[in-house]
Amino acid sequence: MTTALYLEHYLDSLEHLPIELQRNFGLMRDLDTRAQGLMKDIDKLADEYLKNIKKDSSEKNEVQLLQIQNLFSKAKEYGDDKVQLAIQTYELVDKHIRRLDSDLARFEAEIQDKALNNNRVAEESGASKKGRKKSLKEKEKRKKGIAGASSEDESKSIRKKQKKGGSVSSTTTGAVGSGAQADASLGHPADVLDMPVDPNEPTYCLCHQVSYGEMIGCDNPDCTIEWFHFSCVGLTTKPKGKWYCPKCTLERKKK
Repeated sequence: MTTALYLEHYLDSLEHLPIELQRNFGLMRDLDTRAQGLMKDIDKLADEYLKNIKKDSSEKNEVQLLQIQNLFSKAKEYGDDKVQLAIQTYELVDKHIRRLDSDLARFEAEIQDKALNNNRVAEESGASKKGRKKSLKEKEKRKKGIAGASSEDESKSIRKKQKKGGSVSSTTTGAVGSGAQADASLGHPADVLDMPVDPNEPTYCLCHQVSYGEMIGCDNPDCTIEWFHFSCVGLTTKPKGKWYCPKCTLERKKK
């Protein structure tokens, strides 16, 4: 229930309260007026009784005394009625106060429940987002791990073949594949180099690119580059005998 509904219902219950209070206060005022009139009559009768108590007969004095007692009894009834009206008026107001306190307590409880629900939804949403982020990170790690393992296996394979000597026809997973090899054989390595490559994959050759197409290994065991693309070193077929890269060839000539 919204604040407006609580307030509307409470104001509806207060609609007749002023009329009831006005009626009770009017009755109490009327009883008070009657009681004051009786007290005046009692005062007069008491004065006459005291003045004539010795003159009048005992029978007349008893009648006057009885009349005074009756007036006192009547005044007491008026007082009791006035007290009852006052208690009724107090309970009437107290009932509305208790209802207001109850409505306020329920309204505060609803606000707290709503706040708890909002916090719970926010926590669940945050946990869900964290879970999705963690899942994405784990997927990325797995992809990088697979790519790194593939590159490492390929590098080991190339080094093994290098020890035996000769050229190697290499294809890479992902973006660099059979299409890259075809482009390299046609003498268009630039097309292959423009394709996206896994950053974890090792690079070779003078162009510092990944392995693709036909490649040849330098026969110098101390060569820092090791493997070269045919097109980068001006080869179309595997040469006979030992082959040295341009850098190692210059170093051999200096010696």
